[in-house]
Amino acid sequence: MARTKEWVSDRLSTEERKELDDSEFGLPKLREFPLPDAAHVRAAEAYFRYASDSNKPELARNILKKAKEFGVHIQSPTILSWAEK
Repeated sequence: MARTKEWVSDRLSTEERKELDDSEFGLPKLREFPLPDAAHVRAAEAYFRYASDSNKPELARNILKKAKEFGVHIQSPTILSWAEK
């Protein structure tokens, strides 16, 4: 008997990514850091350090906005600090 396991992934297929509206990204103009659900918000928090400094304020604000929407508690003082800039 095969067992199936349901789990939430922070990986999107190319097709799923293409279907997202620009507003579903942490950096909408670049279509980077997708934020369609809680798993992706947590992933964006983890990968925040890879964004360029010029994009970090916008990304931080968008992560916090989506985190609130999905009930995710952002603990990173770095993100909180960049969101104020």
